[in-house]
Amino acid sequence: MRIFCALWVFVVLAGCAAVPYPYGRDIEGPKALALRDRESQIERGRPIAFVDGLGHYFFSLPTKLILWNWSVENHRITPETEQALCDYLAANDLRQVKVRLNEYAPGGEWSRLVRNREIGGGWRYTLGVLSTVFYTIFPGRVFGGDHYNPYTNTISIYSDHPSIALHEGAHAKDFAQRELKGLYAASRMIPLFPLYQEAWATGDAIGFHRDQQAAEAEKNDYRVLYPAYGTYIAGESLGIASWFGPISYPVELAVQAAVAIPGHVVGRIKASQVDEAPEPTDSAVVAEDIL
Repeated sequence: MRIFCALWVFVVLAGCAAVPYPYGRDIEGPKALALRDRESQIERGRPIAFVDGLGHYFFSLPTKLILWNWSVENHRITPETEQALCDYLAANDLRQVKVRLNEYAPGGEWSRLVRNREIGGGWRYTLGVLSTVFYTIFPGRVFGGDHYNPYTNTISIYSDHPSIALHEGAHAKDFAQRELKGLYAASRMIPLFPLYQEAWATGDAIGFHRDQQAAEAEKNDYRVLYPAYGTYIAGESLGIASWFGPISYPVELAVQAAVAIPGHVVGRIKASQVDEAPEPTDSAVVAEDIL
């Protein structure tokens, strides 16, 4: 019971929406990896029925069940989801971040890794190489895993869900504002620190939809991003537990499913409150508690 209560508190305190919403302005530095001439910011992978079906109907089933959403890692990104992410990036002045929609492009990613001078070579040619090797050997085109790669400044989307897309866009915004990007990226190796980064991205996505007065989109944020945050808590906890011995995959899934439950509950409570009149806020940017 104590563990369950602690998890509940983590979820409740995690996703803080920025109120009023702090739009990014000129946040990409002079060393930002610029898109090449005539290079599209958003690229879409060519549909391959067998590969996409394998990812949608087999490898992503555990994630779909845990988040209770069939659009997660379905490898069919609709124009609506693409437009939602495009609007977010434009509103936050993120013009150079690369977006790959269900696309496997190892050549492009290795090139971006080498050319990305915003992160020092020491970080890029160690942790950056490892992340790009993982991308190459275990392609998200098959195995899923929406994510932002700071070493290549690339957003990879495999889920047809605007909330998830904006969450990854928020990671790009977060990194764009950091001075020591390599150190900030490497800090994900510190136990529990990723929970801060994930909470920041969750809060920014929710804050954007709230500022845009997109009530239905904000409701969807709560319904999927809150249980997703529960899985981040589970992942960090399992990582620490693995120091003391191996953990089987079925046990990992069971723990993630259990820890996602508070997120589902709180997320649906928050979604039901979206239409309520917002409380007045100061002009300064503040973090509003989600309850």
